[in-house]
Amino acid sequence: MMEQVENKQVIFRGYIEGAPKETDMEIKISRIQLKAPKGSDSGAFLVKNLYLSCDPYMRGRMRSSFTSSYIPPFVPGQPVEGFGVSKVVDSDNPNFKPGDLVAGLTGWEEYSLIRKTEQLRKIQPDHHIPLSYHIGLLGMPGFTAYAGFHEVCSPKGGEYVFVSAASGAVGQLVGQLAKLHGCYVVGSAGSSRKVDLLKNKLGFDEAFNYNDETDLVAALKRFFPQGIDIYFDNVGGEMLDAALLNMRDHGRIAVCGMVSLHSYHDPRGIHNLFTLVTKRITMKGFLQSDYLHLYPRFLDYVISNYRQGKIVYVEDMNEGLENAPAAFVGLFSGKNVGKQVVRVACE
Repeated sequence: MMEQVENKQVIFRGYIEGAPKETDMEIKISRIQLKAPKGSDSGAFLVKNLYLSCDPYMRGRMRSSFTSSYIPPFVPGQPVEGFGVSKVVDSDNPNFKPGDLVAGLTGWEEYSLIRKTEQLRKIQPDHHIPLSYHIGLLGMPGFTAYAGFHEVCSPKGGEYVFVSAASGAVGQLVGQLAKLHGCYVVGSAGSSRKVDLLKNKLGFDEAFNYNDETDLVAALKRFFPQGIDIYFDNVGGEMLDAALLNMRDHGRIAVCGMVSLHSYHDPRGIHNLFTLVTKRITMKGFLQSDYLHLYPRFLDYVISNYRQGKIVYVEDMNEGLENAPAAFVGLFSGKNVGKQVVRVACE
């Protein structure tokens, strides 16, 4: 019988109502055989997880009412699930061989048995591109930025673009894509350090700390005296309300996320939707998974611009699986600077 090894796991304890807390998860040690089950057309393979992605959408999977949404809720007593970069250890699937590097959904644990391969992709190692970028710049957040900006916002050169949560995993790339497209770009963030990052590293024309502003409508008027053509919304709430009053005629709003919404059971209403009529604004929610046919084009475009130094990407790397709950919870108070990643193991 093959020897078993310890498998540290982050277990989801039970469904929540408000913002996530570290105590909603717990660390457990199980044991696992480093062998994929063979035969009976299982197609399963075992991976060693190297990097895990912390993403705001995962909060939705922590509530039981998420069953009607686009991805099922987490299962209490089971490991948290999210995007990761992993290395195949053993396989009963001819398409995935030991040593292969893959990116896609995996468990928050040291080793995971993968059975579903629909949204899994192999990674070709490239010493110019960090492996962790495959769950950030080249992963779901990066593709969300690309699809949202180019397909939902329908940008034109010279337009005025506003991005909220602009230093996060998605926002930082939206701003850079807009600059490459010839737009004027302003971002909002929650600290002076992040504002400095937006202006001096990520190439935004302007940026502001929303915590320093007592009147968001006036703040946006100050940065966009001529109005906003495109608002890429990652936060919802008061910022969306303020943006609605500052949009130009025929403006477009891509609704990517609502990270300001701490409780799904007591959401705050939006007050300024009448501007959709008076200014003929298009406001659309979207999921990156609706645009997967564009993923190869996205990869070519972003990798080419990254190699030319025209795109940069900022990560906030936490070390160790045991620190994953704190890293995830920190997303909702703005502790992270850039894309939040957890390194589980070195390759």
